[in-house]
Amino acid sequence: MLGRLHVLTDARPGRDAVAVARAALAAGAPLFQVRVEDGVHDRDFLDFAAEIRALCRVYGATCLINDRVDIALAVQADGVHLGALDLPVSVARRLLGSSAIIGATSRDAVGARAALVDGADYVGVGPCYHTSTKDGLPEPIGPAGLEAAAHVGLPAIAIGGVTLERVPELLEAGAYGVAVVSAVSTADDPGVATKALLRALS
Repeated sequence: MLGRLHVLTDARPGRDAVAVARAALAAGAPLFQVRVEDGVHDRDFLDFAAEIRALCRVYGATCLINDRVDIALAVQADGVHLGALDLPVSVARRLLGSSAIIGATSRDAVGARAALVDGADYVGVGPCYHTSTKDGLPEPIGPAGLEAAAHVGLPAIAIGGVTLERVPELLEAGAYGVAVVSAVSTADDPGVATKALLRALS
């Protein structure tokens, strides 16, 4: 259920995140993570998450919610991805249950080990490269930084500036898979881009 390709929704103004999700899911994307811009009202987040969750059901894909355990519960998502300032993994596990997929964010081996001890199912490692899809991120860690966090016993999902061309070096560094936003959402054909990423990860 984890999947090696995680596609994150691009809910920035001017993007048709639902259309992109539909195209990527139809092309075989195994997992979608619902992420929204800061400041989005809870009701809007809920409605958007419910729409993506419904699409994931149609295509048999896993649906995770970024940051918000309550939204994940409300739409019956498959789990959550938690940042450093979100609820601890152990608390999310207690609320969501043993079958939920819970990911944690890390940028080094120390954080990855902590996620493992806390009961995470995978660790999102990054940012691996510079990215414009999220503000306020720390400096990129590169493949070398990913490698340090990718060998602690949890599947490592590389995130941040991931492109099709960068997939081989991330896999070489120990990534189990990758998480992408722009590589799919800004592609001329999100479905074609999704298939190319899946081939690169296979």
